Amino acid sequence: MNKTINLQIKPNFIEQYKKGYPLITPEYIFDLEDIDDGTIVNLVDNKKRFISKGYLGRQNKGYGWVLSLKDEQIDTDFFKIKIKEALDYRDDFFKSSDTTAFRVFNSQGDGIGGLTIDYFSESNNQAGCYMITWYSNGIYKFKKQIVDALEAQVNYKAIYQKKRFDTKGQYIDDKDDFVSGERVDFPIQIKENGVHFAIYLDDGPMTGIFLDQKVVRKTIMTKYSKGKTILNTFSYTGAFSVYAALGGALKTTSVDLANRSFEKTAEQFKINNIDPSTQDIIVEDVFHYFKYAVKKNMLFDMVVVDPPSFARSKKNTFSVSKDYTKLLKEIIQITKKGGMIVASTNYANLNMKRFRDFIDKAFKESNSKYIIEDVYALPKDFKVSKSFLESDYLKVIFIKKIK
Repeated sequence: MNKTINLQIKPNFIEQYKKGYPLITPEYIFDLEDIDDGTIVNLVDNKKRFISKGYLGRQNKGYGWVLSLKDEQIDTDFFKIKIKEALDYRDDFFKSSDTTAFRVFNSQGDGIGGLTIDYFSESNNQAGCYMITWYSNGIYKFKKQIVDALEAQVNYKAIYQKKRFDTKGQYIDDKDDFVSGERVDFPIQIKENGVHFAIYLDDGPMTGIFLDQKVVRKTIMTKYSKGKTILNTFSYTGAFSVYAALGGALKTTSVDLANRSFEKTAEQFKINNIDPSTQDIIVEDVFHYFKYAVKKNMLFDMVVVDPPSFARSKKNTFSVSKDYTKLLKEIIQITKKGGMIVASTNYANLNMKRFRDFIDKAFKESNSKYIIEDVYALPKDFKVSKSFLESDYLKVIFIKKIK
């Protein structure tokens, strides 16, 4: 891993790398195929002049990431500096009494593609848990240096990890995600905008909440929920529903295909002192539920839709890039006039303009009209790279149906 090799940038892309483009990809670099994950590489021009330094690690995005525009050592001290800068950037989060879970290191946005670190604590006045997610075997080769760099700079109770470096970015089940510190009895109860959530760092790929939607959830609670009926589709553990109920919703309906979504959603309601029996929690294919809702002439004041980029059930296959317009047309049918659709996607290859085009097409084909009330992207703790627009993946639009 200490060996460094030179890789030549294709002539048309040299300027991009000089300006900080972070992704190492066969389209831009010669001769990538036969190099081991974890290898440190110098990217050079056709005269072997140094441009940038990175590491190789095949994942669903490219073959590796640039780490520095300087010819420097990639060691524990390098990672200490990067993590310290990230911690300083989020200093206000650590001081918050209302939010005790957030991202502390966001991949290429903080200078190390393929690596994220999240923080979870029952109180910011006590040591919390850190969760490192490795998105390639290449960055995982630096596990010791990165863990050492993190341990040297934070007060922690435990460090856990998630490996997501198969070629599609899926979770690799190691049976034990504990790294260091003391083992924790999960769940722990964190706060986000004053709302409580049960968090598990030892239970497969998910934790119990997606931290990138914190601002969107708060908007639903404080601005749009009071006195409303809310349908939360692809609801996972029901976070949007919990916020809506706390915001004064008449009733929330949470729909998700996963069997465990029922008990997980009920748990989140309970720890916020909401009786789950007063809410509807439905385990069903979302598309089947739409048909049922149309048949029963059901209409909602707000529908939240935040589907996975790709999903497959026994009878349906869903892809954001191909099917989002169709999905919105289903939702328009069951949204009241004057009601709100919260349309969300985390599909990185879909930009905001195209996403708006999907919305416009869905309303035109439904012979309906709309206005856009609010637009959101990633929150502050999910720092993005200005040189890599794909890193700003989250797009959320609050759409008011006016006809």
